[in-house]
Amino acid sequence: MSGHVVIAPDKFKGSLSAAEVAGHVAAGLRRARPELCVDPMPVADGGEGTVDAAVSAGFTRVRARVSGPMGEPVTASYAVRGDTAVVELAEASGLRLLGDAPREPLTASSHGTGELIDAALLGGATRIVLGLGGSACTDGGAGMATALGARLLTAEGRPVAPGGGGLGSLAFIDLRLIAERLREVEVVVAGDVDSPLLGPEGAAAVFAPQKGADPGQVRVLESALARLDAVVRRDLGVHAAGQPGAGAAGGVGFGALAFLGAAVRPGIAYLLDLLGFPGRVEGARLVITGEGSLDRQSLRGKAPVGVARAAARAGVPAVAVAGRCALTGEQLRRARLQGAYALTELEPDLGRSMAGAGPLLERLAERLAHDWLEGPR
Repeated sequence: MSGHVVIAPDKFKGSLSAAEVAGHVAAGLRRARPELCVDPMPVADGGEGTVDAAVSAGFTRVRARVSGPMGEPVTASYAVRGDTAVVELAEASGLRLLGDAPREPLTASSHGTGELIDAALLGGATRIVLGLGGSACTDGGAGMATALGARLLTAEGRPVAPGGGGLGSLAFIDLRLIAERLREVEVVVAGDVDSPLLGPEGAAAVFAPQKGADPGQVRVLESALARLDAVVRRDLGVHAAGQPGAGAAGGVGFGALAFLGAAVRPGIAYLLDLLGFPGRVEGARLVITGEGSLDRQSLRGKAPVGVARAAARAGVPAVAVAGRCALTGEQLRRARLQGAYALTELEPDLGRSMAGAGPLLERLAERLAHDWLEGPR
């Protein structure tokens, strides 16, 4: 396939999935240029939508019944190809699973994520790619570890209570069973957050309020995560709290490092390679990427910038579509984006723009086609 257009967007959060964004962009391009060859490739940076992106790239979806963030049973899925399994924390331990239910930041757990990993291991996976993002919990990965066989005990030898709040009573950690299970397994964390576990930029201070924690609960969680770090350093000899990504997903990044022996990789760059982007962009004339809001956060390793940089390495120009764009022309150029098209150009009202995102995207794609895809190739 040569002279084609690769459509590689992330989701428009609260509006459209990455696959829906790609579909609407493709429809608009085809309306403007019916002869155009397009290759939709929804992407994700390790957060919500990572399993869907893997399935779109040829992985097989596997469903499992696991514990939700408050212990309730939920049906979650992971993706498998060969001996590689892509596990997305948001599928089992995500904030979105709570719906309108009250947030319980002290007791929400990552246990279901560990159950998903367990299912993948039982299915024969020897490489686990763990996507972090959108979590409901701030438990440092303790729930994930216990689901895989770790023992986190109080001074009296009882299991600590679920959730981040329970870690304040942690006295001992026993990883013998989990170490045996993971001896021949590679674990890779694909994340887009570079926060440490502790401190003003850490898991509790920055992210726990988004999960419903009030200032007092943030202090409790910070103290509990500090206790977890101290016991991990003493019992396991692992010093991971300051590593970039340790604070991801309420400290599940730390848990993956400390309990699973994981390596942390930049989410979008790693996943693009895993999903086959280098082969699909070869010979393309244009790459179209995007996300709901192109802003300063996008410049910190989010999907559109990762896609644009990968396209630039292949010598292919990249442009973005977005719900809104708050980046200057110079910021876009530094991110290797040749331009950006925002829904707010067509519908300034944010509510109406989100509600009508699909048709608006198709209109933007028509405009984009006239700007970038005129003439034969």
